[in-house]
Amino acid sequence: MITASQVRAARVLLGLDQRDLAEMADLGIATVKRLETAKEPRGAVKTMLKVQAALEKAGIEFIPAGEGKGPGVRLSQEQQTAPDRRRR
Repeated sequence: MITASQVRAARVLLGLDQRDLAEMADLGIATVKRLETAKEPRGAVKTMLKVQAALEKAGIEFIPAGEGKGPGVRLSQEQQTAPDRRRR
């Protein structure tokens, strides 16, 4: 399961605000705000999957924790070579 920190980092990496992510994931902005401020993963699995799918579609890769490192995010290889389509 992705973490609140990963959601925030992915959103910022893409240059999105919370309203943009809410629209992309077909959720209310209050839901996105709640997900991003959670200390531990919480919320309906369906909701988290919608957020993850929306961010992955936008070009985010979620990196699991491992080898003494915490979880993270990065732009997919395709996103790195594509023209900049992020919002400003």
